[in-house]
Parts: sequence; structure tokens; C-alpha cells
Amino acid sequence: MEINDELFSKVEKKTKVSKESIINIASKLNEGNMKDKDTLSGIIQELAHLAGKNVSQEKENKIIDLILNDKVPTNVDKMF
Repeated sequence: MEINDELFSKVEKKTKVSKESIINIASKLNEGNMKDKDTLSGIIQELAHLAGKNVSQEKENKIIDLILNDKVPTNVDKMF
């Protein structure tokens, strides 16, 4: 088993999210226009579905606004 496969296996065990789903989302993030509301909305909804969470329209709009206005923290410590 390669290191990448081992990592994906660990993530899948903890999150129940498959390697294919992770790669699909990464591809959308890489290929998508991150300044397009429809692209962002689709990614947010897909992530929410994978996480088993509901994201209200209000919360989705706030997330999109943060991304479009470049207000997303680049430092993980600032996020928490």
C-alpha cells in the first residue's frame, strides 16, 4: 500500500468519506472558478452532504461572501 493510499484509508476510516469523493472535490476546487457563486454553492453543498450536515442558505451565503471577499483565514490557528 502506498503512502497516499494509506492516508486516504485513514481518512476514510475516520470520516467515512471515500478517496474518490475527496479527489472529486479536490478536482472541482482546482478546476472551478472560486469567484463564482454557483461553483462555491455546489462545493459547499457537496461538502455538507459528505459531512452529513445541513447548511442553511444564510450560512452558505456567509461562507460564499467570506470567500469572494478574500476573508478566509490562511492560517489554520486563526480559524479556531
